[in-house]
Amino acid sequence: MASLVITKRFSGDYKFELTSRKGKTIFTSNPYELRMDCEADAERLKMLFESCSYVKFKTTKGKFFFRVVVDGVVMATSRKYSTELMVQKGIAEIVKYGSKAQILDFSNNDFTFTD
Repeated sequence: MASLVITKRFSGDYKFELTSRKGKTIFTSNPYELRMDCEADAERLKMLFESCSYVKFKTTKGKFFFRVVVDGVVMATSRKYSTELMVQKGIAEIVKYGSKAQILDFSNNDFTFTD
C-alpha cells in the first residue's frame, strides 16, 4: 500500500511524500510553513488523485518527471524517471493506490534508539 509521509525539512518547513508499496518516493509536495496546512493538503490530495491533472516534463538531461496539479495549482513534483513509460507507470500507481494511502506523520522527529 502507498503512504503519504509527512516530514519536517531542515529549513523548518513541512512536506509530504507519496511513497510506493516498495518504499520509493513517487512525488514530493511543495513546502508548508505549518504542519496542519501540510496535513490538510495531504488529506485533500488523497481524495482528488483520480481527478487531478498530471503534467509531464522532460529535463535538459533527458530525464522525465511530472507535476500534480489541482485547480491550476501545482501541489507536488515527482522524482526523475529515465523513460516516459516509467512516468506513466508512476501516475498509474498514484491513481490506483493513492486514495487508499495511509498518512504517516514523522514531522516530530521524536525517534529514540536504545542500545
